[in-house]
Amino acid sequence: MTTSGQLIGAILAVAMTCASSANAQTAAPAAPQTEVERAVQEYAAKLEADQGKLADTTAKNRAADLLRNPASPVVGNPNGDTTIVAFTDYQCPFCKAAEPRVIQLLKDDGNVRFVVKDFPILGPASVVASKAALAARLQGKHDEFHLALMAHKGQLQNEIIFDTAKNVGLDVDKLKKDMDAPEIADQLLANMNLARAMKISVVPGYIVDDHVLSGLTNKTQTSKINFTDEVAAARTRRKQ
Repeated sequence: MTTSGQLIGAILAVAMTCASSANAQTAAPAAPQTEVERAVQEYAAKLEADQGKLADTTAKNRAADLLRNPASPVVGNPNGDTTIVAFTDYQCPFCKAAEPRVIQLLKDDGNVRFVVKDFPILGPASVVASKAALAARLQGKHDEFHLALMAHKGQLQNEIIFDTAKNVGLDVDKLKKDMDAPEIADQLLANMNLARAMKISVVPGYIVDDHVLSGLTNKTQTSKINFTDEVAAARTRRKQ
C-alpha cells in the first residue's frame, strides 16, 4: 500500500533534487509545482507496480498455502484447473459487491475453483463470522452459510450470525462448540500470516492463480475486475 509517509518521502526527495539543481545553476527557475506533483505521481505508480510484482512472486512461492491448503474452504469445482482466491471479510461491502460476479463465473465455467481465505479485519463480529463459517464445514454447510452471510446487508452482530446459521440448517449449539476448536484459530492466523507475506492489507484481496488483482492498496477498484478475462489470462500464462 502506498502510505502517506512514502508519498511525503517522495515529495522531499523531489524537493531536494530541485533544490540541488537550483544551487548548481542559479539562473535556472524553480520547478513548477505541477512537475513536482507529476514526479510524485510517477513515483507512487512505480511503487505500486513494484509491490504488485513482489506480491505475484510471493504468490508463486506460497502457491501450496494459497491455492491448495486443505483447511481453506473451496466453492465451485474443487478439481478446477484455475483458482480464484479471495481474502475476504463478512462485513466488507466491496467483498459483497464483487462476489456475485465470482459466483456467476463458477456457474458459467465449471472448471474454476474459488478458495475463501477468511480475513476478518473489520471488527469483532467479523472474527465471529469467520470462525462460524470455518466451523460450518464440519456440518457440511459452509457454502450455504458463506453465501447467506455475504448476502446480508449491513453490519453483522452475533445474533444475526447465529440466526443465519440456523436458517441454513446448521446446529447452532454444535457450531458454537466447533468454533472454539484450536484448528479454527490456527487457520485464521495462517490466513493473516499469508496475507502479511503477500502485503495484502485491505479487503477484498483477489488472486487468480498466482496473479494478485487487489488487496495491496485501497485505490484498487474491484468493480472493474473482469474475473472471466482474468481466468482466461491465467490459462494462457500456463501455456507459455
